[in-house]
Amino acid sequence: MSEKLNQLKEILGEVSDINHAASVLGWDQQVNLPPGGGEARGQQLATLGKIAHQKATSDEVGKLLDELKKEFAGVDSDDAAMIRVAARDYDKAVRVPSAFVAEQSIVTSAAFEAWVEAKGKSNFSLFQSHLEKVIGLVHKYVSFFPPADHPYDVLLDDYEPGMKTAEVQEIFDSLRPKQVELIKKISAVKQPKVDFLYKKYVEKKVWDFSEVIVTRFGYDFSRGRQDKAPHPFETSFSVDDVRITNRFEPDSPLATLFSGMHEAGHAMYEQGINPAYGRTPLAHGVSSAVHESQSRMWENLVGRSLPFCEHFFPEIKKAFPSQMEGVSAKAFYKAINKVNPSLIRVNADEATYNLHIMLRLELEIGMLTGKVAIKDLPEIWNAKMRDYLGIAPPDDAHGVLQDVHWSSGLFGYFPTYALGNIVSAQLWERINKEIKGLDEQIRKGKFDALLAWLRKNIHVYGRKYDPQDLIQKATGSRIDSAAYVRYLTKKYSDIYGL
Repeated sequence: MSEKLNQLKEILGEVSDINHAASVLGWDQQVNLPPGGGEARGQQLATLGKIAHQKATSDEVGKLLDELKKEFAGVDSDDAAMIRVAARDYDKAVRVPSAFVAEQSIVTSAAFEAWVEAKGKSNFSLFQSHLEKVIGLVHKYVSFFPPADHPYDVLLDDYEPGMKTAEVQEIFDSLRPKQVELIKKISAVKQPKVDFLYKKYVEKKVWDFSEVIVTRFGYDFSRGRQDKAPHPFETSFSVDDVRITNRFEPDSPLATLFSGMHEAGHAMYEQGINPAYGRTPLAHGVSSAVHESQSRMWENLVGRSLPFCEHFFPEIKKAFPSQMEGVSAKAFYKAINKVNPSLIRVNADEATYNLHIMLRLELEIGMLTGKVAIKDLPEIWNAKMRDYLGIAPPDDAHGVLQDVHWSSGLFGYFPTYALGNIVSAQLWERINKEIKGLDEQIRKGKFDALLAWLRKNIHVYGRKYDPQDLIQKATGSRIDSAAYVRYLTKKYSDIYGL
């Protein structure tokens, strides 16, 4: 290994350490921090962010990357991939001043605390001024980069490298009418009974059962843990410390099971990355859409499948005998897959979920371009919910305040959720061709072959390949919604007898 490569790895390793330390503080902010600690935590995160940014964008790093790109030109190796990814990160980061990074940490930390209060009181006005500051910083961030085909391209590229707004809109425009048509067909037939899903459940029993499920999937609790937070998320501090959070909703108690599966899907991806990539830019998932494909696969393609229900239902019935009295595995399967336009994105069924994402994309673009005024956001949100799903939120908590993302400045992230659904179906078709009898394995509670396939074809590579190249390598094609449409059509045609 060259001396210059060693020097670069040492600096990038230190940057990784600082960023992971900041991530620990961010995790703690959502899990343990007392309400009064928010301002100080924001300053702490700002300091760490500024130090990491200064170190990552130093002239020394830039010079090393320039020299190493020449040295490793045309080389196909992990080190060459690391240099390519590090150079891309550097080229983006060097455009953003350290002072901006610190300011963003302070603003978003305060915005998160305001969002928690506003959501708790269902009062958007408590969050409005904070969101306006966040949007101001989003505009400033976009200004640091060369003009793109669309200003939203700059934001999207942070989560889905190389993807363009026009590409996403084209995919969504082709998908939307097919999903709307399917929803109309489903709404015209008899709906399954679901009342047993919404009875009173003991929170601890539901929580414990969620850990039973994700442990059996393959989430390694010796390298992870599950804690409570206002909004479920996964965070990684190293390949050997990958944590998830979850929540319990009394009005939708079993949602805890599915959010646990979802976050465990993210976490198993991070736990499966090549350990040799530790403390380098390769040691993370390649993109948000690919990451989301893992969480949605375990939550939906596995967790809401009939084989899954046939395996776990006897245990569910034993854990919740009064709630499941007179209920069969097939009835449970139909109930958890009922198509019913709903207010909350994270609880939406598969047939309607992407419409929630399309709504958010339109609002983000509107806020970015100035066509949507922040003060009008609740009203516009409610109008779009009526247009898209035929329902309107009764209050801000069930509407515009339901997601944590905007308080954290995560603009450009939402589209990747729907793209993740699409990629999950592409991967699923390939997996079922290569793993014979996968349904029967799931029916027996065996998930090791599935996890092994994902480890081999997706997880282990981290960021070594670009997202579209990784998907092409794993499935034989780039992101394409055809497999997702086939999956939805078959699944719901079977459930509803269409």
